[in-house]
Amino acid sequence: MSRILGTETEYGIATPGDAFISPIVTSTHVVVGFATDQQQARGTRWDFEGESPLRDARGFDLRRYHTTPVVAADGMGVANMVLGNGARFYVDHAHPEYSAPETTTARQAMVYDQAGDRIMHWAAQLTAERSSRGESALEGHPPCPAVKMYKNNVDGKGASFGAHENYQYSRALDFDVLAQALIPFFVTRQILCGAGRVGLGPRSEEQGFQISQRADYIEQEISLETTLNRGIINTRDEPHADREAFGRLHVIIGDANLSQIATLLKVGCTSLVIDAVERGVDFQDLRLLGAVRAVQTVSRDLELREVLPLADGRAMTAIDIQREYLRRVADSLPAAARTPDVEEVLALWEEVLTKLAADPLSTADMLDWTAKLALIERYRARGATWDDPKLALVDLQYHDIDPAKGLALALMRTGRMRTLVDEDTIQQAMTTPPRDTRAWLRGLLMQRCAADVVAANWDSVVVSLDGALWRLGLGDGRELQPGLADALENAAAGDIPAVLAAWRAHAPQWLSPLG
Repeated sequence: MSRILGTETEYGIATPGDAFISPIVTSTHVVVGFATDQQQARGTRWDFEGESPLRDARGFDLRRYHTTPVVAADGMGVANMVLGNGARFYVDHAHPEYSAPETTTARQAMVYDQAGDRIMHWAAQLTAERSSRGESALEGHPPCPAVKMYKNNVDGKGASFGAHENYQYSRALDFDVLAQALIPFFVTRQILCGAGRVGLGPRSEEQGFQISQRADYIEQEISLETTLNRGIINTRDEPHADREAFGRLHVIIGDANLSQIATLLKVGCTSLVIDAVERGVDFQDLRLLGAVRAVQTVSRDLELREVLPLADGRAMTAIDIQREYLRRVADSLPAAARTPDVEEVLALWEEVLTKLAADPLSTADMLDWTAKLALIERYRARGATWDDPKLALVDLQYHDIDPAKGLALALMRTGRMRTLVDEDTIQQAMTTPPRDTRAWLRGLLMQRCAADVVAANWDSVVVSLDGALWRLGLGDGRELQPGLADALENAAAGDIPAVLAAWRAHAPQWLSPLG
């Protein structure tokens, strides 16, 4: 399971003191204010060179433009900064978004995902402090009211926002083979990593509870879109690496998780299934009949007993399908691939499936959807009905990332939800990039030379020296050139000549002048 992977999360944002202010404005306040506090001036311009969000993995391109857009780092609705841990923090679709740095294990990805929650809460605190002083992060705008941040996926009014995952895979793998192998897995994976939701239908037209927050917004099996006509499989072909060697699977069907175990299973099981497909393991016999409909069926099956029709005439429950994926993954794993990280994922996958089969609520100390359902059932036991506002409040407050308010965080703090890492590990990930990926170089450059960084993206950073611009390539993910990281670590803060010398000495092929 040694591949580049990571998460990206759009957070729900609200201003209790001003219900009419635009979330575009508040999100921009949050990002620009955080950049200012971190002494990054107004942020770091995102370099769109190499971005191709409309290129499809099936071989065609729907680009609306063929030139690279230039966007101000503090522009309304497009504010952006690159963090010292190698992550990106920016405004996307009227939401503050955290795109975690590249990692190589499920545990690492989970830690940096959790670090994003802490960074978002920190940014919200800074916004409130600035507001209390009557200060504004944006020129020409009044102070931003205090904001609330939620790690969820729905607003209850028909809108859904994303918690996406990214997995690098070998370009030698046929994308159609990968997609067909993953569809039944993604349809049923929600029993492991659903976040739970009060309300059925995109606008909560019906009363009740379901496993996944995203299920009602999936409309196709395969699609390029991420905001409309969403697919079980997203075909965006934007590898942020050597296009001939690598693809990047962009997963949009998942929920935003607070549980550490659910997050680890979400990315860990998916990575292991991709490993199996790359090894040639066949999953064709698990193909579903009506996969899109099955997404909603599984989400509303709280007892996990519904059988899903397969294309070959058989029928299996979601648990049975997940067990079959687990069996084939485990049976096909070579001994050398059974690292402690992989064994942890396999053991938790088996434990959760066994408990779900016995009693779904027995996983309330492990998974988000069952933890939330257990809280809600206490209110229902005291007479609350599904249309009771208290249940909607519990649903929302579960996702509050404020440690003083969030129900999920309270469960972890009191030991009622199991954790895999301690708070010190998460705090360290807020400021320290992963050492075994190119995020280490990006993070160090932001820590040491932020004032001279003109622009950045996933595979390069542009710096300025005496008015000249230089692009510093970062490689394809794990391709750290020997000596480069050490030379960068030894360079004094702000010493751009030493930085350029490090690239000339250790990675000259990644250094190029601009202009």
